[in-house]
Amino acid sequence: MNKMFATYQSIEVLDLADELSEMINQSEAMADYHSAKRATFENKDTQEKIKKFAAMKERFDEVQRFGRYHPDYKETNRETRRLKRELDMDEVIITYRQAEMQVQSLLDQVGIMIGESVSEQVKVPVGNPFFEGKRRHGGGCSTGGGCGCSTG
Repeated sequence: MNKMFATYQSIEVLDLADELSEMINQSEAMADYHSAKRATFENKDTQEKIKKFAAMKERFDEVQRFGRYHPDYKETNRETRRLKRELDMDEVIITYRQAEMQVQSLLDQVGIMIGESVSEQVKVPVGNPFFEGKRRHGGGCSTGGGCGCSTG
């Protein structure tokens, strides 16, 4: 009888997880993300910038193997940074990254709510540095508890 109850609870949790997933997928943040992603792929100018940067990054990786001793090191390094800056300043890319951050923030908030509903001691890894606190970590804690978390 206990096993059957555990099975029903598991099914209920899975159903709620599916429902939550569907709510996230139907959210405004996710719609904005999909729209921005589509715009990124459809914008010819942005795609050209991405291709140029990818090609230069590949070239830079080849030159990087030899470091400063490669005759094209400075020029390749400078051109790679210039193309990266150009890509970072592209309005379509900026919109896409902002939409990504919105979705990440939504997922962080949901994760924190779920973690706190389980226990106050649950540590929730988050991708947004604005969620600071003793249970919210942006990755591994290497401060030995200096961030406020308990290390043990």
